[in-house]
Amino acid sequence: MNRISFRFQIYIVVFLCVIIGGMIALMAEEGFSPLDAFYFLIVTIATVGYGDLHPVTSLGKVTVIIIILCGVGVFVGLVANSIEYLIDKRERAERLKKMNMIIGVLFSELGIRLLRLLGEKDPAINELQEVLVVADKWSEADFKRAFTTLEHHSYAVKSQDFNLEILRDILKKREDFMIRLLENPELLEQEAFTELMQALFHLNEELVIRERLTDLPPSDYNHLSGDINRVYRHLAVTWLRYMVHLKAHYPYLFSLAMRTNPFDTNASVIVKS
Repeated sequence: MNRISFRFQIYIVVFLCVIIGGMIALMAEEGFSPLDAFYFLIVTIATVGYGDLHPVTSLGKVTVIIIILCGVGVFVGLVANSIEYLIDKRERAERLKKMNMIIGVLFSELGIRLLRLLGEKDPAINELQEVLVVADKWSEADFKRAFTTLEHHSYAVKSQDFNLEILRDILKKREDFMIRLLENPELLEQEAFTELMQALFHLNEELVIRERLTDLPPSDYNHLSGDINRVYRHLAVTWLRYMVHLKAHYPYLFSLAMRTNPFDTNASVIVKS
């Protein structure tokens, strides 16, 4: 939750406390009905003040003074923060669109190829293939089920099953591209994307720094397997989030993404129907 959203919620809670507490006090001290008490509070806090209702007891007048001192400030703050919240929400939506556009470039340049490569060595790939063949008719429940599957997937790819030199070359050739992605501050504000990029750079560094990538000891293969599976997990989850975004906002991009689905063995870029 960001700072503006948190402050907005605090204002709402305080405003409701003023309204509820004021209504109870006015009903007890002035004998107002619930509707009259609510009406009086609203016109008072909003500084309209019709004057058709007013306190007659000393305790009631003191209560109204407290309500004015507390309530008017909270009301003004609530209105101002509501405007700020709506502006921030719109700006965040725009940033999200830009972020997903760049994430789409990441998958076009590197992500899809890596997911296919990793999936080929995944001993439990059938589990993912059964639930990740995204379709036009998918609902929120379908995506939720897919996320649950990704969350509980084993991610047990073994590094010794790879030609690690090919994997290293793939990452090394895209190193400049990945560095340029990090120049976008909006992307780095997204924790999930930051973790994905950290995993990719770390795997690239682990592969590049070794003088040889064959005949490694089992302990080193296990270490590299952990790095590879970290990338695999983050890539898979980010890909599915990207699919959710495309389905909601860009049907034509979603169509191509379905036809290049790395988890669909029958995927084809050729439109057949």
